[in-house]
Amino acid sequence: MTHAIETVVLPAMSPGTQRTLKLHRYGAAGARPKIYIHAALHADELPGILVSHHLLRLLNEADARGDIRGEILLVPVANPIGLSQNVLTVHAGARYARDGTNFNRGWPDLFDGLPAALEGKLGADAAANVAAIRAALRAKIEQLEQRDELSAQRRALLLLSHDADIVLDLHCDDEALSHVFMMPQHWPAGADLAAETGAAACMLCDDSGMRAFDETNSLPFTRLAKLLGDRFPIPPACFSATVELRGQSDVFDDLAERDARGLYRFLQRRGIVAGDAGPLPGACAASPFERADYIAVAAGGLIAYKVALGDRVRKGDVVAEIVDPLADDPLRARTPVHAQTDGLVISRCLKKLAAPGDSIGIIVGA
Repeated sequence: MTHAIETVVLPAMSPGTQRTLKLHRYGAAGARPKIYIHAALHADELPGILVSHHLLRLLNEADARGDIRGEILLVPVANPIGLSQNVLTVHAGARYARDGTNFNRGWPDLFDGLPAALEGKLGADAAANVAAIRAALRAKIEQLEQRDELSAQRRALLLLSHDADIVLDLHCDDEALSHVFMMPQHWPAGADLAAETGAAACMLCDDSGMRAFDETNSLPFTRLAKLLGDRFPIPPACFSATVELRGQSDVFDDLAERDARGLYRFLQRRGIVAGDAGPLPGACAASPFERADYIAVAAGGLIAYKVALGDRVRKGDVVAEIVDPLADDPLRARTPVHAQTDGLVISRCLKKLAAPGDSIGIIVGA
């Protein structure tokens, strides 16, 4: 058995309180491929935690059989800070309560200073270049400040994930079909992940500019390739993807076990766990992130949807109406919201009271 459980203690923010991260580690240290998986970085997105629960059982069984071939790191709860943020029974787990920081935005820019740190360390061997980049990333992460529990939590997660071949960030949307985000450099090779997670859509984004966790792990390689790729071979060595496991209320054993088995088959296909994964299911098509319509509304009021999840719409179709409950004439109380692209409706907003400028859903454009 290779299964080991580790605990990372975060700095206490007030006397008598302290949070911890729990890590499950499988396989030999340094074995390849290495995969890092965590759940609920937005701590009010709970499906991934239950998926991790089921995946742990499958990994324990595989470990008992001696089937672990690579190295697996699984953090079932990536954000104990956000998990504790309940105010009058309302779970507010997407942002840090102390300062409003979005838990999946504004991660450290690991590319900053990286080219200088690699001066004289890159050559004609792609594998050696990847090793040098990972070593430089680790040195940079180790120097990150731990000024509070949030910065310490981010540093700890990056130390675990920065040298992985595969990084999976398990999220969910408000009310949604399963979908995934990844970099265009990892498509179509990443179609196996989309297929095994039952994704209805895969959105490709080179750099969203949001400094999300998944991009923090993958962007150093792709940005270095753009800067230095004419001199040195630098592959996109970290396949980092965000997996959106349907919606916030989709926390059920049957769905979670199905998703865990899909992730387990993905591990088999990537040679991290031994065994035959069987025929690969059909995968969805991929679409550039910028072609998605995040359905912004111009008026505030109640949302009355005119489309369901999974509907296909055409540009100009009415997808919702915003109802002004204080309008004197109910016949003039509705403002139509039109689709800005042809595509598939994969997400809708759980909150049915919108303010001007709010996004109330996602249409994946073709």
